[in-house]
Amino acid sequence: MGKVDNKSLKTTGFIRQVQKDCFSMRLRVVGGQISAEQLKKVYEIAQVYGKGYIHLTSRQGIEIPFIKLEDIDIVKCELGKAGLEPGASGPRVRAVTACQGIAICPNGLIDTTELAKELEKRYSAKDLPHKFKLGVTGCRNNCLKAEENDLGIKGGIQPTWEKMNCSFCGLCEAVCPGKAIKVDKGEGSLVFVEEKCIHCGKCEKSCPLGAWQGKAGFLIYFGGTLGKQILTGKQFLPLIFEKEELFRLIDATLAFFAKYGNPRERFRRTIERVGWGRLEMELTDIIMITRDASVDITDIVAR
Repeated sequence: MGKVDNKSLKTTGFIRQVQKDCFSMRLRVVGGQISAEQLKKVYEIAQVYGKGYIHLTSRQGIEIPFIKLEDIDIVKCELGKAGLEPGASGPRVRAVTACQGIAICPNGLIDTTELAKELEKRYSAKDLPHKFKLGVTGCRNNCLKAEENDLGIKGGIQPTWEKMNCSFCGLCEAVCPGKAIKVDKGEGSLVFVEEKCIHCGKCEKSCPLGAWQGKAGFLIYFGGTLGKQILTGKQFLPLIFEKEELFRLIDATLAFFAKYGNPRERFRRTIERVGWGRLEMELTDIIMITRDASVDITDIVAR
């Protein structure tokens, strides 16, 4: 047998173990969800080709350890029968993580599962200077921890108030974590300070009369990273409402990293080296022209 190309195997989801010619196979799991039928196949592979157990990773993934080098091709074939495939590793976009979002969670503001699938379809395994992690969380409770990702997306609400429907009960003021609402029951008045709003949607969800309504959107965080050094992602763009605008911003972010990033340099380090101001300027340009579909994002980043 010739020399084993561990680097290429890692790229396709087979990560070298300390045991000779053994690999922990990482599966491609989108938004933390696979079907019950697919789990049966994972069980079968772990029993037949592994050591009868799996490892759940910190990013909602599944790894099957102790896959032997000579079994890799047949394991790939077995995965394919269940619509599964090994996950990406190395310097590229990794699997997208997501909480359960509005489809399951009472606090959810956006459909995280559907968005994760769309992100995976658009960006999965895209080559970049270093690994790049995307995560989607459904609300301000932040179960998925959007700020820990190279690019994190958090559901948000832009609230509006309809005086005619309001009884001035004060419940919205009581639940508002940003202290953006002030209700005077005696005067029958309400003041909403938009600058203090954190887009959590609690006013809308708590109002018994529907006086508060909200438009759901996306808050984007840039440059989060864990590992050797922990750095929190930053949010500097307004609430984004349209998916196409969101995708244009992600396109531009990845193009920024591809243009300015050095090999084995995390996105956060690239931003700090090139300048937060440069990234903010280029992404703000995207927002300004986002309705003009004829504009090529790469032209903006190349300026």
